[in-house]
Amino acid sequence: MTQAMTIKDYIQNEARFVEEQLRHFLPSAWDVPQPLKEAMAYSLHAGGKRLRPILVLAAAESLGGNREAALPIACAVEMVHTYSLIHDDLPALDNDDFRRGMPTNHKVHGEAMAILAGDALLTHAFYVASDACLRSGIAPEQGLALIRDFAEFAGARGMVGGQVADMVGEQGITRLEELQYIHTHKTGDLIVFSVKAGGRLANANEEQMKALEKFGRSIGMAFQILDDILDITGDEQKLGKPVKSDEKQQKVTYPYFIGLEESKKLVREHTEAGKQAINQAHFPFPQRLLELADYMMDRDY
Repeated sequence: MTQAMTIKDYIQNEARFVEEQLRHFLPSAWDVPQPLKEAMAYSLHAGGKRLRPILVLAAAESLGGNREAALPIACAVEMVHTYSLIHDDLPALDNDDFRRGMPTNHKVHGEAMAILAGDALLTHAFYVASDACLRSGIAPEQGLALIRDFAEFAGARGMVGGQVADMVGEQGITRLEELQYIHTHKTGDLIVFSVKAGGRLANANEEQMKALEKFGRSIGMAFQILDDILDITGDEQKLGKPVKSDEKQQKVTYPYFIGLEESKKLVREHTEAGKQAINQAHFPFPQRLLELADYMMDRDY
């Protein structure tokens, strides 16, 4: 990947690279019921920023790792992210009608099939990740550590725990620390896993792994605070979903607690903290990670 390529071109190129591979997400020899296949594919191929898989690839690249070897893990992360969106949109949770500018999965395929499509994407992600570890030639202990991290950051202690805290929080969040917990886990944990997984695949040392965790934690928080901001100030056409949905659902956000300007300042501070962690840990090719952090901070959708 040439460094002369702009970050927007890089993101578009890597997103296409991921999407090409996602088209082959189920082995052709598998006998999977067609309605399930269609429901899984409907959300998985609905577009989106693909930032999490791109972060896997960029983290591996920052250490001179093999992009192709990292690609299955990148796809697995996108499967988990997509499953979480399908379930998050369900009537029992956020009850959203649109996602990425399209009707949500349950609006097209029904609630039961949407639930099962999410279940299938989650479990298939672990098949893809473990199969990739077997085929990649990485040390068995590194492969096990990667799968362990995946389960931790996606599960009860991570993303799912954050979703539960968000659901419970709808009854009334009174402290900023409660909101920080939600953002840290519901959004941040899968971003942390993405960069750590790329690091593991590229044989990052201990200092670099700690830097990647700090980077992921910082840009994950910045990402979600900016989402809170964009829910107020964003363009509905660019976002692909209605604005002011947090307000309508009476969700407490960073702008509610500290105001819009302080929230924007916090996005910048978290982004700079993440970049500083990378700069201090002697990455041979850090440029794309740093550019991605800036891109995520400056996005308008």
